[in-house]
Amino acid sequence: MARRRCDWYMEVLLFMAMVVIESICVGVYTLFKAATLRGLSHHVFVVYAYAVSVLVLLPAPFMSYRSRALPPLSLAILAKIGLLGLIGGLSQIMGYTGISFSSPTLNSALSNLTPALTFILAILFRMEKVSLKSSSSQAKIIGTILSISGAFVVTLYKGPPVITAALKWPFSFDPLLSSSSSNWVLGGAFLTAEYILVPLYYIVMAQIMEDYPAELTVPFFHNIFVCIIAAIVALAAEHDANAWRVSDVGLASVICSGLFAHCLRNCFHVWAIRLKGPFYVAMFKPASVVIAILMGFFFLGDALYLGSLIGAIIMSIGFYSVLWGKAKEETNEEPRESVTPSPPSQNVPLLPKHHQSH
Repeated sequence: MARRRCDWYMEVLLFMAMVVIESICVGVYTLFKAATLRGLSHHVFVVYAYAVSVLVLLPAPFMSYRSRALPPLSLAILAKIGLLGLIGGLSQIMGYTGISFSSPTLNSALSNLTPALTFILAILFRMEKVSLKSSSSQAKIIGTILSISGAFVVTLYKGPPVITAALKWPFSFDPLLSSSSSNWVLGGAFLTAEYILVPLYYIVMAQIMEDYPAELTVPFFHNIFVCIIAAIVALAAEHDANAWRVSDVGLASVICSGLFAHCLRNCFHVWAIRLKGPFYVAMFKPASVVIAILMGFFFLGDALYLGSLIGAIIMSIGFYSVLWGKAKEETNEEPRESVTPSPPSQNVPLLPKHHQSH
């Protein structure tokens, strides 16, 4: 009974932490967008933000070095973290570039691709089993198709504004592919590229945590690699020395992003992936859509467009279809496990990371 109560508390704590982290990150992205509107370079921003996170996490490797519960930090583990840094660095560069061309709302809408693409990669890596005759597999497949279709709707169709910030703009079609809104397509392309890389990032992170379960040290070295990659890209892309100067909103954006998006969020994601697996982290992405729409509306003056609304609804339905399929699989597996007793080490729950941690 005591263990079940502890498990319940851990479930609630982890759930609340993930919701808070998603909310904070949407706020960070909104502040970043405001800073880019005032001239902040997104390439320089990534370098500075990750440098701040590295400084905050600087004591982490010394604490891990003294821990007897962790294996030695070998070159093989560092190489995996380096690969993780390459994937994470490219995804962050793509993501912030996409937000600078579009909006945090579009970023949150397209983040709904993460669960579907994670599911596809899990099939390719044989981490998920699919049977076309099973209702759970059918739900996951249909949900994946809906999520991807919704992402295309958000990216390729802007539509008329449903709600405008000033509530006085004309309610008329503004075709997405026109010259005045071509940045929306370009931003959507960069953000789609980001959320193709994010599921791969989660899978590699889960493998690293099996070998080296250190929630602070892994983000520290990961952020160092991302900072180096971002610095190389920024030096190649920014030839004006003035681009490296930040102040006011830009400085606030760098500090908040370094502390919350790249330090706190990464540590919580590593913790959640170790306990519950990569799919658990991906399932919180749809919640960021509503938060992003509200923040963009109140703080950036963004209008809520019909394409974003329709696409977000389609992607959310698709995502929760995948989630229902996963829950259905777990329900179907439980009776078979109860009929044929097996040692604890042979039980394969839906999210094995959580049980391994206790």
